[in-house]
Amino acid sequence: MRILITGGCGFVGSSIALYFANAYPKYTIIVFDNLRRRGSELNLKRLTEAGIQFVHGDIRNEYDLNGISAPDVIIEASAEPSVLAGIDSSPNYTIDTNLIGTIHALNFARSCNAAFVFLSTSRVYPINQIEKVKVFESETRFEIDSAQQIAGVNKEGISEEFPLDGYRSIYGATKLASEIMIQEYHQFYGLNTIVNRCGVLTGPWQMGKVDQGFVVLWMARHFWNRPLSYIGFGGQGKQVRDILHVLDLCRLVDQQLHHINLFSGNIYNVGGGHQNSISLQEMTTLCRKITGNHVAIDEVKENRPADIPIYITNNRKVQTTCGWKPEIQLPEIAQEVFSWISQNKNELEPILK
Repeated sequence: MRILITGGCGFVGSSIALYFANAYPKYTIIVFDNLRRRGSELNLKRLTEAGIQFVHGDIRNEYDLNGISAPDVIIEASAEPSVLAGIDSSPNYTIDTNLIGTIHALNFARSCNAAFVFLSTSRVYPINQIEKVKVFESETRFEIDSAQQIAGVNKEGISEEFPLDGYRSIYGATKLASEIMIQEYHQFYGLNTIVNRCGVLTGPWQMGKVDQGFVVLWMARHFWNRPLSYIGFGGQGKQVRDILHVLDLCRLVDQQLHHINLFSGNIYNVGGGHQNSISLQEMTTLCRKITGNHVAIDEVKENRPADIPIYITNNRKVQTTCGWKPEIQLPEIAQEVFSWISQNKNELEPILK
């Protein structure tokens, strides 16, 4: 099998590439990336050492794809991943990368009849609809109430039936628009396509920032004794997300590529689920326990643009389809991230500190 991974030097793309290179040594793995994100140069070194082919190119330019030999599968992992991207600045880069780039990748897949796996996001679900979800407040977090008046949500989280009418962020809008185009290419051009709406992904080699990758960010700030902030929702750090280790995503994509007809044409929510959900306040407690450090945390009551109090993935659809469920639990994830930072602190300090 020949697998092309766009955004292949990013956190998720490189993790998938290394997973398949290790699991299937006879496969040809090609990564395509513009190396724009800081830290991608560290992933490039790991990829080339594993014998993975690298093509330097930009998904915004369709001609950069033309020189690549026809793959059997394209995994579209390229993205501007920041939820805040385009809100306080021009949206052009986000739109050109996340939507136009996906269309370029779709056209390339169509030209060589390649299967197409798209890594989307839970951020396609609208903010105004999530605000209708009934929640209650416990000592350390927000929780989803068992009684709901809106479709597609229960105490286990948000499912694919959740309403899509409304606004969601420039980032989320580009991802949803890409999903719509993917469905058109599946229906009218006969492409095998799969969409995975991922929750918060994490693990070693994620270059976490304030607006993307909070698990690594939180652990890194504790590791180097740097300050943090609880921003919004009263400044108490009770907002909640579910966390998925990137290797659990890799296991699912493995199943999808090898049983393409079972999954083709479908959209799946893919996340850590309720059992792997955590608030910022609880993340702080976990980081303190692992590092032994207590960092200063500012309390900012005002909400950031496009922020939401809670998101938890309901994985029932994908679990019913193939039996997949997350295997790596939060304490293990946090400990692994800490060990990775400890073992690579000299390389990571300029990026994460």
